[in-house]
Amino acid sequence: MSTLEVKAIQAPTGFDLQMPAGAILQVVNANTSNSVVLSSTTYTDTGLTATITPKFASSKILVMATVAINHGNDEGCGIKLIRNSTTLYTSDNPYTYIYAVGGDSYNRGSIYELDSPSTTSSTTYKIQFSAYDNKQIKANHGARSEIVLMEVAG
Repeated sequence: MSTLEVKAIQAPTGFDLQMPAGAILQVVNANTSNSVVLSSTTYTDTGLTATITPKFASSKILVMATVAINHGNDEGCGIKLIRNSTTLYTSDNPYTYIYAVGGDSYNRGSIYELDSPSTTSSTTYKIQFSAYDNKQIKANHGARSEIVLMEVAG
């Protein structure tokens, strides 16, 4: 029996190595614990942002984010996922993402999106939030929020 051991595989000049569809090509993650306080229904940056440069225009980007939210009684928030300046997802109304009844509450809300940016340029994803009924709400307050970007071969 023989064993083949390699440290790297490199395509010859002028050729690209092709990975099978669904293969994970790269992973980028970012997190923040910097509290952002909001008392407005206007969507505002949470400070949760990550940038990826896809290797292939045919790749998809799987975005997974978990946002730590602190809010009081009968308060909640909306959430928005943005690629560069394009909105990919917005919760239906300003309280459908996270909503609590009955006192001060800490919650973690998650968002998952499979995006097809069709580019090999640097691409930035960020999360915004808005307060229900202009009540005070806090992102990343007392807990860490995280975003993970995975390039998936198309």
